[in-house]
Amino acid sequence: MLDKLEAINQRFEEVSKLLIQPDVASDMKKFKALNKEYKDLDKIVVEYKKYLNILSNIDNAKQVIATEKDEDFREMAKEELDELLPQREQMEDLLKELLIPKDPNDSKDIIMEIRAGAGGDEASIFAGDLYRMYSRFAERMGWRVELIDATEGTSGGYKEIIVNMSGEDVYGKLKFESGVHRVQRVPATETQGRIHTSVASVVVLPEVEELDVEIDMNDVRKDLFMSSGPGGQSVNTTYSAVRLTHIPTGIVAQCQDQKSQLKNFDKALAVLRSRLYEIELAKKQEAEGAQRKSMVGSGDRSDKIRTYNYPQGRVTDHRIGYTVYNLPNVMDGGIEDFVEQLRIAENAERLKEGAAAE
Repeated sequence: MLDKLEAINQRFEEVSKLLIQPDVASDMKKFKALNKEYKDLDKIVVEYKKYLNILSNIDNAKQVIATEKDEDFREMAKEELDELLPQREQMEDLLKELLIPKDPNDSKDIIMEIRAGAGGDEASIFAGDLYRMYSRFAERMGWRVELIDATEGTSGGYKEIIVNMSGEDVYGKLKFESGVHRVQRVPATETQGRIHTSVASVVVLPEVEELDVEIDMNDVRKDLFMSSGPGGQSVNTTYSAVRLTHIPTGIVAQCQDQKSQLKNFDKALAVLRSRLYEIELAKKQEAEGAQRKSMVGSGDRSDKIRTYNYPQGRVTDHRIGYTVYNLPNVMDGGIEDFVEQLRIAENAERLKEGAAAE
């Protein structure tokens, strides 16, 4: 492990020097890539230096115990060693986790799609609740949320809502939210007080750049239509809404949130690009035989991943068997525990895989 860490430290020094080179500073694409690498390496190097300091202090303490004749000094060194050894163990665990290869998509922004499933009007209301939950979580994280497209439910909520979330490590934090979310509660429309079960699906896609996916615009049909719903005077008066159809795959993406046709086109194209990227990524992983059937991220959109039980105030993630009894806080955006527990479970799996491969 020390060899790996030293190699990372040397690369960090190299990247630090490259970032101040005039030819790099003038090439925005190169500068952006190196700057991201610098930030990623910096997190590891900071902990590596702490680790080296602990190792040095352990050696010094052992030296004192072995050579010092003064019993008081030797006792102090033993006490220090008793404190340092657990610290070394903790640092080694942390560094092993930091050395797990990161998903290259973790730092990307996302496109999140939430759709009502079985359950009629209540499913649409629940989809709206999920959208509010993720929006509040994004607020806590300091992320930006932009609406791309929405179809409102007849009794509130959304039949479908698509948003863009941008910020630091958005995909890395929310990638495990993809799947079917289930709610158990008495709907507002229920007159007999019976508990109903309704579902909504969530899809989290990394937002990708043109370099990641090449789209031949000759393969894309562009349709314009009038926006519907809230949006000011231009709604239903100009053909500003854009629908893009990728003819080879039949994938459709649309945006009607902006008054500008150009802005709607750009947003719809971003959604189309991300959906095509997801297909290509799945094909690539399958071809390489590297698609892991992870308990936290199998990627199957039909998997029921979480249940929100209102009568008992309970939220359970079925993949990792994790339950909390603070449903109101979760629905107000307090999903940090789930994000962290899923990350820990994924890292534990990857550590096991790494150990098995060695």
